[in-house]
Amino acid sequence: MKKIVAIICGGDSSEHDVSMRSAAGIASFLDKERYNIYKVEIHAGKWEALLGEEEKRTPVDRNDFSFLNEKGNRIRPDFCYITIHGAPGENGILQGYFDLINMPYSTCNVLVEAMTYDKFVLNNYMRGMGVSVADSLTIKVGHDQEVSDQEIIDRIGLPCFVKPARGGSSFGTTKVKTAEALRPAIDLALKEGEDVMVEAFMQGTEITCGCYKTKKNSVVFPITEVVTTNEFFDYDAKYNGQVDEITPARISQNLTERVQKLTSLIYDILGCHGIIRVDYIITAGDKINMLEINTTPGMTATSFIPQQVRAAGLDIKDVLTDIIEDKLS
Repeated sequence: MKKIVAIICGGDSSEHDVSMRSAAGIASFLDKERYNIYKVEIHAGKWEALLGEEEKRTPVDRNDFSFLNEKGNRIRPDFCYITIHGAPGENGILQGYFDLINMPYSTCNVLVEAMTYDKFVLNNYMRGMGVSVADSLTIKVGHDQEVSDQEIIDRIGLPCFVKPARGGSSFGTTKVKTAEALRPAIDLALKEGEDVMVEAFMQGTEITCGCYKTKKNSVVFPITEVVTTNEFFDYDAKYNGQVDEITPARISQNLTERVQKLTSLIYDILGCHGIIRVDYIITAGDKINMLEINTTPGMTATSFIPQQVRAAGLDIKDVLTDIIEDKLS
């Protein structure tokens, strides 16, 4: 009997469409001989399984996450692969639901998801663990007038980044170079979320490194160097080809090993599960600075993780099978 894997996608953030593309990627990677695969879209209050090539929609029973298949038989997935970028799949909410109904899933647990989803909370936690991060401050919705532009500049400096504290794909993110541009950037970020993080700019080489661990395997992937002519690695750079992604990164073997060791350590410090991707900036003196941690990284054929898997000489099908079977064993 094939096991049933549901790919959970969609979500209610600006990253909905990115999530749907990742779901298509995962569906293409999974072992069809081992698993029966369904996509389940969560969006605008609706939970719907997508059936067949025409993706006919059928409602999901939230009591046990079951649904009727094409033949009208009620089925319940054996495992859920979460690829929602943003709420509710990347902030711990969906993980809490799955814990309550005893449904195995691919990502980190509730606490880790909630912590990594909030960039300000994560950075301060990791700083306490000895990981180098940029200086930052947070501005709460409704309190944005309580701190002046000059106070922000005195604390963080220019240029700086203004971004939603919770969110991804660079939506609502601005590289601010002048005092006059600061307040409009804060207003833009507040449209994406309730809290804003203002983060110091770091000049250097941007890289990213993926990792996953199971009971039997500990795998840190080759590093990707991210080169863009845009002001930063924004949405167009990520999804519209305005970037060069070089795997393995053009850095020394010593630095490569240090980054991979740190990535593995971060995985263990947080107690992660499934695939994560850690983004860094390498500044002068080969100093490694963590930018953020992505616990549901993009999974299209051209995304960083599939690139790194290929560079490692691995098969993405085997990697996903390893993750799924580890949770089911």
